[in-house]
Amino acid sequence: MRGLKKAFGGVPVYDGFSLDVKRGDILSVFGPNGCGKSTFINMAAGLMPVDGGEILYDGRTVEEVRVGYVFQNYREALFPWRRAVENIRYPLRRMGLKRAEIERRVEALVGDFRVRFDLNAYPYSLSGGQQQLVSIMRALAVEPEVLFLDEPFSALDFETTLGLRSLLQQVLKARRTTAILVSHDLEESIVLADRMLMLTRRPTTVADDVTVDLPWPREAATLSSPAFVAIKARCLETFSRAVAGV
Repeated sequence: MRGLKKAFGGVPVYDGFSLDVKRGDILSVFGPNGCGKSTFINMAAGLMPVDGGEILYDGRTVEEVRVGYVFQNYREALFPWRRAVENIRYPLRRMGLKRAEIERRVEALVGDFRVRFDLNAYPYSLSGGQQQLVSIMRALAVEPEVLFLDEPFSALDFETTLGLRSLLQQVLKARRTTAILVSHDLEESIVLADRMLMLTRRPTTVADDVTVDLPWPREAATLSSPAFVAIKARCLETFSRAVAGV
């Protein structure tokens, strides 16, 4: 991102914002309500136009790269008239892939995520966690160069979130997928990230850029480790200053 600008109703959200993201990293974006976290990834994913500046992927525009996007509202993200597996196959068919390649990718994802429920079921018959897992699998099926996740677990219960979070980190790291995550959960943001981008209130700037140097995979015990606690304390202090506007 170079010199990014975005305003709503004449009020600037981003005004000359610049950032580099390293290939293969998981970047978590965290900040006060209304600071433009979702706007950030929607512009990066090409879902929202920018008012100025540019967003490039190794010199290419977003239209020239493959991206995946996992939406917060899984109930509205899936096609209800298509079975779960057909939701996953859908973008691959749009890409014009042959049937054998489509099935290879679906089977690989089923194995990676250890799917135990019936993918021939319709979304309405699946639990919330299962529906969101289907959404994640669909986004990864295209083998994206960058995966965007907009508060993907916010509507799920804690037990389901822990399970999905554990599987997702393993798959992203195994596939070396570059990912940008927005979450309102600080612990989740840290545990899934190589790097935490702490944002200020509008006009949005970087309050802190935190390297999350914790070993992978991150498990339940990670949350009580001294290194994790120290990172969380630093992020909480930065967040408190950002909320106060100091």
